[in-house]
Amino acid sequence: MQTISPASTLTQTPRFDHPLKVLAMGDSLVYGYGDPIGGGWAERLRRFWMEENGPVLYNLGIRGDRVAQVSERLEQEFRLRGEIRNKVPDLLILSVGVNDSPRLGRPDGRCFTDEILFQKQVEQLLDSARQLCPVLFVGMVPVNEAPMPFLDCFYFNHADQHRFKTITQQACGDRQIPYLDIFEIWQQRGQAWINDHLMADGLHPNVAGYKALLDDINHWQPLKELTSKVSQP
Repeated sequence: MQTISPASTLTQTPRFDHPLKVLAMGDSLVYGYGDPIGGGWAERLRRFWMEENGPVLYNLGIRGDRVAQVSERLEQEFRLRGEIRNKVPDLLILSVGVNDSPRLGRPDGRCFTDEILFQKQVEQLLDSARQLCPVLFVGMVPVNEAPMPFLDCFYFNHADQHRFKTITQQACGDRQIPYLDIFEIWQQRGQAWINDHLMADGLHPNVAGYKALLDDINHWQPLKELTSKVSQP
């Protein structure tokens, strides 16, 4: 039987370069609900990066998730996606919070998550996340208030959205976590533009909305800077 010497084994061992691994975690905005063509901004970004031999992106969005639910699954999701033994992902993109903001049952009902509790939960999520890897945060999309309530129960509105996004933005700022203020970017384009980029439910982006989101996110400088570290396979 022919044997292989240690020297020849070493010289024939191939060198593997592994691309940056990115996790996108959050709610239906990450999941891509409302985009049957492109699968949402995260899926569109995953496909774009794949074509460019860029980072590997895992879509870990779950419809209906609030900040507390994302916190509960954060570390396990992170640890399971290193792909290689003793490796972990390189970047985490969070996008969550809108499902904490609606009024329950009536327009003046209580918010689904109390604001003080929400602040604590956001701070805990961010503190846990930044111990794992670099973090980016993509903010919520402004709703169309006219079709509310969503599912005959949830009254989303701009005033509450603004308060909850401000809490999140401040918490990110305190921790030097880049925050993409989609709420403000979209509002500057006008409510008519917003309505044209949302589904009939007034909450989720439609195909055009997710295309616009991808453009906003893909041209975001902090994302460009962090993903520029990718090693070419």
